[in-house]
Amino acid sequence: MAALVLLITVTASVMAGTRLSRPLRALTDAVRNMEEGRAARAEVRGKDEIGRLAAAFNAMAERRERLEELRKAMVGDVAHELRTPLSNIRGWLEAAQDGLADPDPELVSSLLEEALLLQHVIDDLQDLAVADAGELRVHAEPVDVADLLAQVATAHRGGAETAGVTLLTQADGRLQLVADPVRLRQAVGNLVSNAVRHTPPGGTVRLQARRADGDVAIDVTDTGSGIAPADLPLVFERFWRVEKSRSRRSGGSGLGLPIARKLAEAHGGSLSATSVVGEGSTFTLRLPAHGHAWESSEA
Repeated sequence: MAALVLLITVTASVMAGTRLSRPLRALTDAVRNMEEGRAARAEVRGKDEIGRLAAAFNAMAERRERLEELRKAMVGDVAHELRTPLSNIRGWLEAAQDGLADPDPELVSSLLEEALLLQHVIDDLQDLAVADAGELRVHAEPVDVADLLAQVATAHRGGAETAGVTLLTQADGRLQLVADPVRLRQAVGNLVSNAVRHTPPGGTVRLQARRADGDVAIDVTDTGSGIAPADLPLVFERFWRVEKSRSRRSGGSGLGLPIARKLAEAHGGSLSATSVVGEGSTFTLRLPAHGHAWESSEA
């Protein structure tokens, strides 16, 4: 009887150890694959603690692979964005040096435009790098939201008129907010530039400030072609463009929306987008009040 009990105990222990060691071995192999840069998945199916650990590991591995893909894509995009203006500048300078092009005012103006585009991309990348490092600082002060929208509209009205787009502003009352006026103008300006680029001649871009459950929301709405539901989650990806055929010159650097979101987050807020294909899009910059947003008592 004692021998039978001992045999059953040993058999049960071996079976339990085998059931425990197999998923642990699978997890170990998956971790080793990840360490060596290969695809890593733990083939563990179960609802116990080890199964939940394996599911969490697989989710982490998928996110890591996605981030690696984005990193590689971004390196290629940065190289492309910088190579184009540099190639143009170098080509024209070499042509002028060889006597094939005259350094007249028109050529100088063209080279200056390329240099400004290059500087714009570099500045955007620097802003993103600072934001990613958590070192983006905001210098908060009282801001009249209606005045801020008017300033942004004035700065972009010339470009909108050139594109045949009507730029309108509207504010619900005299909303005020404690924020960094320079950074906030930059965020809203990026949204307006994006809206104007994607609105056909005869269309409208509207800037509206409103109250939203105690917060301040700034909507930038256009009457453009809209964004497909499958593409909408990607609009804040760096260097992503709705129309793949758009060039840097006609479609922007592809960094304006990611920067605007980073600036919103630096203020403790958020930036979201809604869109209807064929009708247009709305980007909403929402800033939490926290006692910093109120309606002015002045008439």
